[in-house]
Amino acid sequence: MDSIFTKIINKEIPAYIIDENEDFISILDINPIKKGHVLVIPKIQIDYFFDIDNDLLSKIMPYCKKISSAIKNAIECKRIGISVIGLEVPHAHVHLIPINSISDMNFNNAKPLSKEEMVSIQNKIKSFL
Repeated sequence: MDSIFTKIINKEIPAYIIDENEDFISILDINPIKKGHVLVIPKIQIDYFFDIDNDLLSKIMPYCKKISSAIKNAIECKRIGISVIGLEVPHAHVHLIPINSISDMNFNNAKPLSKEEMVSIQNKIKSFL
């Protein structure tokens, strides 16, 4: 069964897409823990991050680096935190989160933003790619 991310990749459901290439798509998290929280998702549906083949795995961090640079330029923060949890959706993905302290990585602080805020953040991040 297709994950929600596969449906986004296949353009069956909408998302706030930041960037995509032949291997990955990056989207705004619809329930961000900080403004500018982006998910990097392999286009191949693989449940467990460490089941990703080595070729694709070697490409994900350079792609994350590109996206994190755009986030850091768009959103005022000290760093871009990175997290791979793997329990929320059965499709491997990386969280890129603008942070100023470790407490900013608390997933219990997740809350949706308005459509207008999401579009504004999406456009701002995309402008730095």
